[in-house]
Amino acid sequence: MTLNALLFALVLVAALAFFARNAVRLVGYLRTGRKEDRFSGAGRRLGRVLTIAFGQSKLLREPLAGLLHLLIFWGFVVLLSAVFESVGEGLFPGFSLSFLGPLYAPLLFLVDLFGALVIVSVLVSIVRRLVAPPARLRVTGHAKWDAILILSLILIVMLTMFAQNAARIATGVPGDARFIAAQLSGLFAPERAHAWFLAFFWGHMVAVLGFLNYLPYSKHLHVLTSIPNVYFSSLTPKGELAPINLADETLTRYGAADVEDLTWKQLLNGFTCTECGRCTSVCPANTTGKLLNPKKIMVDLRARTMEKALAPEPSPPAGDPPAVPARQLLDTFITEQELWACTTCMACVQECPVMIEHVDTIVDLRRGLVLNESRFPDELKTTFTNLERNFTPWGFGHSSRADWAEGMDIPRLADAGKTDILFWVGCAGSYDARYRKVTQAFARLMQRAGVNFAILGAEEKCNGDAARRMGNEYLAQSLMTENVATLNKYGVKKIVVTCPHCMQSLGKEYRRFGGVYEVVHHTTFIQDLLDSGKLNIPARARATMTFHDPCYLGRYNDVYDAPRNILDRVGTRVEMKRTKDRSFCCGAGGGRMWMEEKEGKRVNVERTEEALATGAGVIGTGCPFCMTMLTDGVKEKDASGTTAVKDIAELVLESL
Repeated sequence: MTLNALLFALVLVAALAFFARNAVRLVGYLRTGRKEDRFSGAGRRLGRVLTIAFGQSKLLREPLAGLLHLLIFWGFVVLLSAVFESVGEGLFPGFSLSFLGPLYAPLLFLVDLFGALVIVSVLVSIVRRLVAPPARLRVTGHAKWDAILILSLILIVMLTMFAQNAARIATGVPGDARFIAAQLSGLFAPERAHAWFLAFFWGHMVAVLGFLNYLPYSKHLHVLTSIPNVYFSSLTPKGELAPINLADETLTRYGAADVEDLTWKQLLNGFTCTECGRCTSVCPANTTGKLLNPKKIMVDLRARTMEKALAPEPSPPAGDPPAVPARQLLDTFITEQELWACTTCMACVQECPVMIEHVDTIVDLRRGLVLNESRFPDELKTTFTNLERNFTPWGFGHSSRADWAEGMDIPRLADAGKTDILFWVGCAGSYDARYRKVTQAFARLMQRAGVNFAILGAEEKCNGDAARRMGNEYLAQSLMTENVATLNKYGVKKIVVTCPHCMQSLGKEYRRFGGVYEVVHHTTFIQDLLDSGKLNIPARARATMTFHDPCYLGRYNDVYDAPRNILDRVGTRVEMKRTKDRSFCCGAGGGRMWMEEKEGKRVNVERTEEALATGAGVIGTGCPFCMTMLTDGVKEKDASGTTAVKDIAELVLESL
């Protein structure tokens, strides 16, 4: 072995040992969290890795940024072969991948092609960050210069790669397939080319190994963790919350107050955060001036995990409690003000390019506040009391739950015994004066179409969604198990709902408690009635309408087309700027329906202004919460005289 090869071997071993130490350290951080099985379903997980990690499907939602990242990512994938070849050459002079035979020349061509594309992408990215960064990237201090340093290291890796290959060709080694390096080889005099080759070889390898070992200390650690994070992302139905095993007597506290209360996957989310700000840029709370910043939640999670792992707090002595409260994730890093601002709209999860699950962590921290400390906004005391006593968030007597159906000749399931369709009315549909009109409209549509349906009446209770996302898991599970017992008693198979929150709970979350049902939103059900000819809409003058996508209907349940198809039959549809899976929340989800907005602009006003900007005379909805919030927004903007807020069911009934 030559002296150069021996020296390189020592440097390589040292660098890899340091990297291995950091990898072990990271695994140690994750072991701080609770166990969780994220290893089943390997086929589905690999499919996500191919489409999201390698296909960059989420990043490409922003064309320019996505394309730049795609080129850099795939450049690195292709250039791994060049790094491997350089390592081999450092250990064994003259080594190459020529044993690949006919594949070698095309590989060299791709290496040069992608190397050039990476250089262009990096230069554009540096200029973009320094000259005209998008709002979500307008950061200062360490975060800004950390990004510039990483991009600069990538640039150095690429330039030294081209330079070493050009110098090698200048020594007389054939290199026609390296079409860019071959053109640069003329820069080096043959008699000095070998010296230049060694210089650039060492520069290249030091840059590669330095880049690799700097990553664990950088926000760009996601280069190493993003693919595992995508692989281990949840395979449960979208938006489903993991239940707490309330019967587990080993649990000393519920929900989360510190990192050890979260799972290892939730901690991995923190280390995978790219700090790209996509989550924050679409967060309705942050957009309207609230304290919540989903990116900060992940950054704080990472910081606390490292703090806890590197300097674990000693156990407090027996006797009097310590004078200074112990540091923990909750309060020390993340405030309850941030947590209660969340509408659980899932826009952050939708936009995250590395499949971070922000909402689950926020709800777990809410659970910690509510179940362990009884800390929650004052308004929720009444809400929780109503749910406990009347099985509804509102202060109405349970016996009046079916009063909306008086005189409509709608059968109760207790009397009918069995039915094709159970119409789950929901709390808003039963009690809210405005939304009761929607309930009646949809019931009349089903009657006109000859649908065999029934309701539970007073046997129906709140589905538990509000209590669950407000952190009161005990109350939520009580409601859910009672409803499951009622539904299973009647052998219910198919349920139609007008509330997307009911749809989410009944269709996705009840299965954990023994309730497996086919749950259909009323917009999908109405479209089926129209398509089958059971309902017919005559041609007439068409009003201009826009549709507001409810978060729990769209992002949670992927229902986008049915309401639009119906609007196209009853009116002329125009779209808002933010629509479908980019829709802006109404502001009522996650229990916000029963909390006052005390910071910044009201979320519903922000969304209402966007709807009014379309010039539509009707704002169509498919959710009781959205109807309430948009109606209030229209009133606040003094637009009630020109713009109406109506449910899809009402619009269809009117058109008949």
